[in-house]
Amino acid sequence: MALVDLSKPGEKKKLIFAAGLGLGAIIVLYWVLIGFDSRTPVKTTASATPPPRSTATTQRPAPVVSASQQVIDAARMAPIEYVPSSYSAPEAKRNIFAYYEPPKAPVVVPTTPTPTPTPPPPVLLASVSPSNVYARTADFKLEAAGDKFTPEMKIFVDGRELPTTYRGPQQLSTTISASFIAAPGARQIVVRTPDNRLYSNQLAVNVAAPPTPNYTYIGIIGTQDRIGDTALVQDRGNRNVSSVFRGDVIGGRFRVTSISEKELVVVDTSLKIKHVLPMTEGDKGSGPLSRPTPRVDSEDDEP
Repeated sequence: MALVDLSKPGEKKKLIFAAGLGLGAIIVLYWVLIGFDSRTPVKTTASATPPPRSTATTQRPAPVVSASQQVIDAARMAPIEYVPSSYSAPEAKRNIFAYYEPPKAPVVVPTTPTPTPTPPPPVLLASVSPSNVYARTADFKLEAAGDKFTPEMKIFVDGRELPTTYRGPQQLSTTISASFIAAPGARQIVVRTPDNRLYSNQLAVNVAAPPTPNYTYIGIIGTQDRIGDTALVQDRGNRNVSSVFRGDVIGGRFRVTSISEKELVVVDTSLKIKHVLPMTEGDKGSGPLSRPTPRVDSEDDEP
C-alpha cells in the first residue's frame, strides 16, 4: 500500500511543504552548531562542570606577516644618505684681531735628588807638611802622614803621580818641584795606588803669592868711568826717594843684585825669589831730586 498518493492534488503540496520544512531545519541546525564563518570550527566537548571564567584578557595571536611585507619594512628602516647640492659660498674675510696664541709652557719645578752618601775611603790621609808654601820658590820635600799606607801607594798632586818613598804604614814622602808651585793657588794631594784600588781622602797645599818689594825704580846715577853704580828707588808708602848700591838690602829683605838703565833686579833673602823692577817715572816730591836746577845764563843770551 503506497504511503503517499501523488495523484491527488493536495498530497503533492503537502510533500513539497514537508521537504522545505526539513531543509529549513537543517540550515538552522548548521548555523547553530557550525556557523557561516570561514575559520576552522572549534570542537566543543560537553562537560559536567563548566570551565572557570578567566579574568585576564584573551590574547589574540600575532598576525602572520608575509615575506614581501617584511622586505618592505626592512627597506623603510635603512639609513638615508643625504647628498647636499653643491654650492659656492663667499670666502670669509680675515679677522685682524684673531691670532694664534701658543699655550703657556708648563712650569717645571726643579727637584733636587737625594744625594747618595759617599763611602769613606779605605786609607786615611791625616796631614801634609808643609801645608802652606810660596809660589816661585824652589823644590821642597812633602811629608804625608796617615794610616794604612802600603808600599804600592803613591802621592798624587793634582792628579799627577810623583816618585814616593814609603817610610811606614803612617808616613810617605816625596819631592815637589818648583814647576808645581809656579803660580798661586791650591794643590790637591791624595794618596792612592795607580789602579785606584786603594785611595785616601784629599788634602790641599795652599800656594800663596810671594811678598814683593814695595819700591819703584825711578832713576840711575853714574859717572863716565862707572855707569850704573847708584839706583834711585822710591818707597810707595811714604814717597821717599833713596839711593842704593849693588849689595844693599832694601825693605829689610830684598838685596840689590843688578842695576841697569831699564830695570833693577833684587832677590828675596828669605825665599831666594828674584824680582825685577822696571824703570818708571816716580813722584819726586821729596829727596835731593826735588830741588829745582838753577838757570845758567850763557853768552848766547846776551843781546
